[in-house]
Amino acid sequence: MKSVLVLYMSRGGHTARIARRLCEAIAEAGGRSEMMDLNEAVHEGVDWDRYDVVALGAPVLYGTYHRSVFEFVAQHRARLEAKPNSFFNVSVVARTPEKATVEGNRYLQKFLQLSPWRPRDLKVIAGKVDYPSWAWYERLMIQMIMKFTHGPTDRRTVIDYTRWDEVRAYGKHLLTLG
Repeated sequence: MKSVLVLYMSRGGHTARIARRLCEAIAEAGGRSEMMDLNEAVHEGVDWDRYDVVALGAPVLYGTYHRSVFEFVAQHRARLEAKPNSFFNVSVVARTPEKATVEGNRYLQKFLQLSPWRPRDLKVIAGKVDYPSWAWYERLMIQMIMKFTHGPTDRRTVIDYTRWDEVRAYGKHLLTLG
C-alpha cells in the first residue's frame, strides 16, 4: 500500500481542508496518507522514510506565498526531490478556467521561479473568498485585487470556488506518482 505525506501551509484553514480531502481521496483509493502542517513539520520533524510520495500545498497570499514555504523547501529540498513529489497551490484567481492551469496560473509560475525545489508534478486548486473572516486590512487588500481581476468585492461575500471533485481526483492521482 502506497503512503502519501500531504504537507501544507494554511492561514485561514481552507488549504488544511483541501489537505484533509486529499487524504480522504487517497484512503478511498486504497492508499495511506497523513497530513502535516508546515509548522509541525519544522518543529517536530518529518520521518521521510515512512512515505512513498510527498505533496506540498500552499495558498497564494497577496500574490505570493508565505516565506515559511520557501524556507521549508530550501531546507528540505533534497528530501523532497528524493521521492515522487507534487506541489499544489490554492488561489482565488484559479476560479477562471485559464488561470486554473499550471501554465495559466502566474502564481504557480512565480513559485517555480523563486523556489529552489523543482516539483515533478504540479496542481492549481481554486480557493475561497471569505471576506467576513478576514481582518479589515486583508479585506481591503483582497477587494483591490478582486476589483482588478473582476471578482467579488462585496465585503459580505463568502464563495468557495474549490472544485472538490478535482481535489478528490488529484488525491487519487498522487498515488500514481512513482
